Amino acid sequence: MLIVLSCCGCSGLLFYPNERQVLKPVSLGLHYRDVYLKTPDDLTIHGWFLPAQGELKGSVYFLHGNAQNISTHIHNVKWLPEQGYQVLLIDYRGFGHSEGKPNLPGIFLDIETGFDWLIAKSESKPLFLLGQSLGASLGIYFAARNPSARQHLDGIVSDAAFTGYFQIARDAAANHWLTWPFQYLFAWSLNYPYNPIEVVEHLTPIPLLFFHSADDRIIPFDHGRQLYRTAKPPKRFHPTQGGHIQTFKFRQNREVLLDFFATISAKNQLIKERT
Repeated sequence: MLIVLSCCGCSGLLFYPNERQVLKPVSLGLHYRDVYLKTPDDLTIHGWFLPAQGELKGSVYFLHGNAQNISTHIHNVKWLPEQGYQVLLIDYRGFGHSEGKPNLPGIFLDIETGFDWLIAKSESKPLFLLGQSLGASLGIYFAARNPSARQHLDGIVSDAAFTGYFQIARDAAANHWLTWPFQYLFAWSLNYPYNPIEVVEHLTPIPLLFFHSADDRIIPFDHGRQLYRTAKPPKRFHPTQGGHIQTFKFRQNREVLLDFFATISAKNQLIKERT
């Protein structure tokens, strides 16, 4: 994320979309449905809906990072339908087959549009948001500011989120000798006001699970720790190893996620039985 800091324009510094899809879910042995949704500002965004295999346990709304499109990020969630979870992946405007050009705050309209569609598909089962990298940071801010999200979400999973745009731009620029002298210039060019660190505490009482790798060279580990410390309970932090957003390549991390889902589902069921 934010590796190439020599291009012009704020959007060019943050978003690296690819319109070409490199595969489809069927190539991975997955059933799927193409989903085309109209945003409030009249753009059509595209996504894939992956139905659960067997009994439906819950729904997962997946938000990917700042590069490529859902066809390259699907590997992070391709294992969930087999575990009983249906998944919606969307491409933000300008990514994949979605119309428009990526920008903030426009992307929040895309996220809201996909979320509203998935609510109707949740069938009164638990609904979870899973974001990675930029998607995690967007997801935290979206959920904190959107009343419908706070009402319907049963849990939020953040994998490798950053605390804020200014800080991650400065960190990225400072990591290379060519851009080190311009770190504050780049940081100010990306000084968006949609910083997850400023709103994460408002997500309570939604349960939160934070993943972040100590080996992450794209978004430093301390970003995840700061978000976790600022958030209010209920919350969990699970440090991982490996490169940026490689979390779910490892079985033990997948098991942590499934345990998080199952714990919330069991608690919800107990509440229903008592009422």
